[in-house]
Amino acid sequence: MNDDFFFAEDDGEIDVEELGCWKVLIVDDEPEVHAVTKLALNDFNLNGKTLEFLSAYSGEEAKAIFRNHEDIAVVLLDVVMETDDAGLKVAEYVRNELDNHFTRIILRTGQPGQAPEKDVIINYDINDYKSKTELTAQKLFTVIIAALRSYRDIIVIEENRRGLEKIIDASVDLFSSRSLEKFMQGIIQQLASILGCSKDAAYITTAVATTSRTLNTSNSRLDDDELYVFAGNGEYACKEGVPLKEAISAQEYALCAKAMREKQIVYAEDHVVAYCNSKSHRGALLYLSGLPRRIGENDRHLVKRFSDSVQLAFDNVLKTVDVEATQKEIIERLGRALEHESNGSNNLKRMVEMAQLLARKAGLDELTIHELGLAMPLHDIGTSIVPKSILQKTSPLSEEEIFKIRQHAEFGYQILRDSRRPTIQLAAMLAKQHHERWDGKGYPEGLKKEQIDIKSRIATLVDVFDALLNARPYKPAWTIDKVEAVLLEEKGKHFDPYLVDCLLSDLSAFIAIQTEYADEK
Repeated sequence: MNDDFFFAEDDGEIDVEELGCWKVLIVDDEPEVHAVTKLALNDFNLNGKTLEFLSAYSGEEAKAIFRNHEDIAVVLLDVVMETDDAGLKVAEYVRNELDNHFTRIILRTGQPGQAPEKDVIINYDINDYKSKTELTAQKLFTVIIAALRSYRDIIVIEENRRGLEKIIDASVDLFSSRSLEKFMQGIIQQLASILGCSKDAAYITTAVATTSRTLNTSNSRLDDDELYVFAGNGEYACKEGVPLKEAISAQEYALCAKAMREKQIVYAEDHVVAYCNSKSHRGALLYLSGLPRRIGENDRHLVKRFSDSVQLAFDNVLKTVDVEATQKEIIERLGRALEHESNGSNNLKRMVEMAQLLARKAGLDELTIHELGLAMPLHDIGTSIVPKSILQKTSPLSEEEIFKIRQHAEFGYQILRDSRRPTIQLAAMLAKQHHERWDGKGYPEGLKKEQIDIKSRIATLVDVFDALLNARPYKPAWTIDKVEAVLLEEKGKHFDPYLVDCLLSDLSAFIAIQTEYADEK
């Protein structure tokens, strides 16, 4: 082995504070090669990160290490080990079976004649090919620098792609249950990648009224002036809705408070706190920690531009979500008013929750489930024509009274049918079909089986389920055992048998909705 490999001076040291490690895998069946490589690169530093060495002494051992480490930046790979082409097989395995196209593969061989460079470069997806005799310490340093810079840039591109993918996915349906959070996760991932792939990032806001609704949290400690984690990745991925004081250290919180108070961007060691101005509330913060390199002037300009744009996007999304919430509340209140519901009744809330749960169990897509939840409060709008005295009558109904009640299905349909809005069109269909039966003995048209839309079949089942479990003027509340027996008896008669199975397979979840939204006494 050439002595230059051991003793060539290394003048490429970069004096930067250590911010983590680059993983380098050495694959060679000669132990001294491992020792010499580590010695030559022992003071290596790029972007404030040193090297973490992993060692494998055979091709099979290298494959195992690759399976357990997804973040190997560079592999120095011997060609001839247990077989003459063991290294080439490892390269094929990494690229084709593990689908890893990020790790930079540098082939090293002491016998270049057995694996000619031209053939290897053409036939294998590798990034460099070196003879062991030509790799002096200085040349090894140069090769590793080039490979790591390539790996770093590829990872930044991949992080950008993932962040953009999250934003695109969320923009398809900003009204799904957690899409606002997903949208902001994509935004912060984009910024993290711009700054060299920060490992931890969070979007922090005081807009807790919308935050708590979007994140489905019932945190009773919400305070209009307190900062909360709205979305995050890395360390903050599981801290959505958590007060900022509980999510970070006191020192880090002081920096956030300073950024919010002074309305500026604060840079400190390996993290950044960027104030985002808002026209609708006190503002927000973008918080990134674990940055792999120091922030330069170009980076600071990008952070400023990004923080300004992010808040504008967030404020617009908040307005959109608030408009939909207002529409939903108006529909619910209108439904209650036209159904003669008392202030203490939570029937419509239960219907919405149960219909969406049953639709999800039946395999309906999320957009349809969302629209069903919006339309459900209007399914019984036709009862507004039925005298309240009939609806609350405790004695048996006359034929004339039964006829008046049955008219409500067609009347509700006529009220809603002319709308061009998908939600109102769906409500019109629910109004007309929710008294049809699986066996064709329902009204108003006597539809049967799949002639009845599945969303209407869902409305039928949860409507009867709720009516049986809760007290009505003409009956007391039934026990769950009695209700379950009725559902089984009417399976394939009144109700779609598949939907009955879906409901009864997770009956406790539907009972939980009944408990959560029980009528006020």
